[in-house]
Amino acid sequence: MHKITLDGLSIAPSKIVCIGRNYAAHIEELGNEVPDDMVVFCKPNSAISETLLSYHEEPLHYEGELAFVAIDGELRGVGFGLDLTKRGLQSKLKKKGLPWERAKSFDGSALFGPFTRVPRNIEDLSLALTVDGNPRQAGGVELMMYKPSLILRELRKFMSLEDGDIIMTGTPAGVGSVLPGENFEGKVIAGSKVLSSHLWVAQ
Repeated sequence: MHKITLDGLSIAPSKIVCIGRNYAAHIEELGNEVPDDMVVFCKPNSAISETLLSYHEEPLHYEGELAFVAIDGELRGVGFGLDLTKRGLQSKLKKKGLPWERAKSFDGSALFGPFTRVPRNIEDLSLALTVDGNPRQAGGVELMMYKPSLILRELRKFMSLEDGDIIMTGTPAGVGSVLPGENFEGKVIAGSKVLSSHLWVAQ
């Protein structure tokens, strides 16, 4: 089982639950429709990797996200996550009305920095992603269509969350291609304080 860390403790999530189309600007940049309900899909534990791939049968796109660890049914940890996407394949699948898993849930499609405890005011959380030092993505809870507390309530209606499971809450605008050799730095910020950060070099 692949693992993540929460305050230095190693945890093996049973699954990653992903929320799609949760930022209006990202929906607009991809030309998608605003969904009538929360979009949910899952990645298996085998999707977790420490290696940032630029290619997996086709070029990959990055999507930076706020990610949460569920423990005892509550959001206990927060960290920066990268959701890697086969954008070309995803577009083909969407046109046919087919599921996205082949484009979203492949091995190596989920990367996470270290998780830390969720601060008291979850509304203050945001993310920042730079590539080779240049800002690419920024956004946070205040811009989400579905806030973390609502996501948790909706998931509980049809899904059990095991201790250590990860919830990825969607990506703000600014997604793009991963190029070999690029340096990706993702940060989780509470107000003006950096809670967690991680650096990946694309392979």
